[in-house]
Amino acid sequence: MISRRTLTTIGAAAAAVTLLAGCSSTAAGGGESDEDVQLRMLVNVTPNLTEEWWNELVAPFEEANPGIDVVIDNPGAEGVAAAVPRLLAAGQAPDIVQSQAPTPDLAEELVDLSGYEWAADGPLADQYSIDGKNYMAGVGVQLQSLWFYNKDAFEQAGITELPTTVDELDEALGKLKDAGWTPIQTGGDWMSSHALQTLALPSVVGENPDWYADMDSGAVTFSESYGDYTDLYADWIADGYINADALGVKYPDAEQNFLAGNAALYPMGSWFVGTESKAENPAPIGVFRGPAVDGVDEPAMGANIASPYMIMKASKHQDAAAKLVEFLVTDKDAVMDQLQVDGNYRDGYEYDMTELGKELLAIVADTPASAYTPTGGGYGERKLPDGYAGEINTQTQALLGGTPAADVNAAMDEWFAANID
Repeated sequence: MISRRTLTTIGAAAAAVTLLAGCSSTAAGGGESDEDVQLRMLVNVTPNLTEEWWNELVAPFEEANPGIDVVIDNPGAEGVAAAVPRLLAAGQAPDIVQSQAPTPDLAEELVDLSGYEWAADGPLADQYSIDGKNYMAGVGVQLQSLWFYNKDAFEQAGITELPTTVDELDEALGKLKDAGWTPIQTGGDWMSSHALQTLALPSVVGENPDWYADMDSGAVTFSESYGDYTDLYADWIADGYINADALGVKYPDAEQNFLAGNAALYPMGSWFVGTESKAENPAPIGVFRGPAVDGVDEPAMGANIASPYMIMKASKHQDAAAKLVEFLVTDKDAVMDQLQVDGNYRDGYEYDMTELGKELLAIVADTPASAYTPTGGGYGERKLPDGYAGEINTQTQALLGGTPAADVNAAMDEWFAANID
């Protein structure tokens, strides 16, 4: 096997890597012999997903395929999303890109994976498809329409049943406030709009699965479809159900405050389970899915794909790249390693979990694929105009700062009118 190398950055070194990759043997018709093939995989490197971890993840694949050398490309502070267009423009595209979801604009640069069963039948494959084609394969899901709750707070407030409708959630918040608790812990920065989306999307998309397309086309307005939830969230703010210092609270501080037992509810994605499992003496915490209003039979569940992989059309080693991606999304040990490291989930896969993790896994098992919806700006064919995620965050911050809900709804209507093609 070719000795494995790790590129710590992909700036100045990228040209040299491209020359090395060009020396790999390539068979006629775009295939290759798997002899002396070097695959560059651009990945998200984080405190959990270190370069060492990535190299350990692909080591069994390299051992089983001694002619293929996998080189981990670390984008550094630039990040994967920014690195991809730069590398494409420079003619230095990697063979595989991890952590970025396909978009209609990027699709022409990607290999169509629809012919591979492991891609077409994988987690959230339909939701991320573009024009009926699968351009990525992932290992699991990150759920987002979730309310983590302090079990002691619920007991002290006399709440014996978890809320299953928005009305029941609203009633529970009142009881928590009366019992002396801060009902909802949230914060500033990107967190600002998370609670509002956790409140709204289960009903908005549950009532209209085509909401993303209708908003993108102008068939419905923000005020018509989302406005009632902006109004309700403004009421929650006015009633003191949201921590009053939210705009000044950073994500790590909000997280730690909830873990310490200083708030009753924390709207957050499934990755919080990984944080809770590492915390020392956390408060007793449970989780329930975001409820919808009465009459919505199937509340939508915000979800993102966990660790998506795409193969670049510019790759000279597409067959070897497909073999590697297949390993990453189907090998049981590889999938389990990827799920566990970031607290992600996949029905049928259960790793060593805390009780909270098991509660969340039960939600995954009970959520039909048809219920999954994007959050923020969307993905696949369910996308809103570029910039939506930032705008809804800005407007929610205004709401937290005292701007009336009617003004926020009007501002969102104006934003859509200006940004719809």
